[in-house]
Amino acid sequence: MPLKLDCGLFKYDFIDYHAILCVPIDADAKEVRKRYLKIARRLHPDSSTVVGETDKQIAHELLSKLVNPAYEKLSVERNRAEYTLVLSQIGKRLGQGSGSVDLNTDVAKELAIAPNIDLLYKNQITKIATTQFDELQQASRIIGQISELNLVYLMRKSGQLIIQPQLPNASPPRTNLAPPTPPPPPPKEDSAVEQYVRRAQTLLQKNQFALAKVELQDALRLEPRNSRCHSLIAMAYLGENQLRMAKIHFDNALKLNPQDKLALEWKPKVDKALGIKPSATQVNSSPNSGDKQPDKSGSGGLFGGLFGGKK
Repeated sequence: MPLKLDCGLFKYDFIDYHAILCVPIDADAKEVRKRYLKIARRLHPDSSTVVGETDKQIAHELLSKLVNPAYEKLSVERNRAEYTLVLSQIGKRLGQGSGSVDLNTDVAKELAIAPNIDLLYKNQITKIATTQFDELQQASRIIGQISELNLVYLMRKSGQLIIQPQLPNASPPRTNLAPPTPPPPPPKEDSAVEQYVRRAQTLLQKNQFALAKVELQDALRLEPRNSRCHSLIAMAYLGENQLRMAKIHFDNALKLNPQDKLALEWKPKVDKALGIKPSATQVNSSPNSGDKQPDKSGSGGLFGGLFGGKK
């Protein structure tokens, strides 16, 4: 029986290791190990009480393809730091996106409107963990349910209203017609680099990081000193968990524009995940110090103004 995971964070091509082990997003290494050992006793053939060839095969696939890789990712400090960095990026992007998300489970819908997010989230995770692998043929569905809880939790923590209120379809009251306003002037045609950046931003929103890199590499061939392009391609590398390449481009962005907001926010996180301590120059430097080259690519906050289109 194939393991099909297409709910919650899995819908965004992201492997939700916390959902696989059914531990909270902020679980530490001790909690991860304790939960892994309990699952391993349930699924490993040497200790399992599973009967029936179908369930034994499912138990083997769950343990080898999902549970063991999840434990390897979350039990090692450096691996967990890299994974958490990417998770925080996805959570922030989803939280700052527009519109609502479709929720399939009642527990996720309840969490979407609950006043006490943390309490309900932890209680639900603990409750589901007690029976997560009781019915092995339902394991994929339950992991997806947990991942949907994680998705809602991340979005709620970022301040996103997930379920939008439905407004009645009411016709606006008739008013006296005002004189027609003159049409706005035609928009200025984007440069080739701006067109590359626009397409890349759309691809980043869809987690299509490889295609976004292609667009940004073309843009950098035309404007190699465009700090905005360097920051965006760094985010694409970050989405693919290529932290060293992300660091290179964040460094380039800050050399070209020390005020680049995207690089200023994410470079310290990448350095921390790579185990790089900030230098004395970085610690003592001020955003207003030194000569600055103009940022030709505009400004904007992370994934808010960043993907909101041309200002």
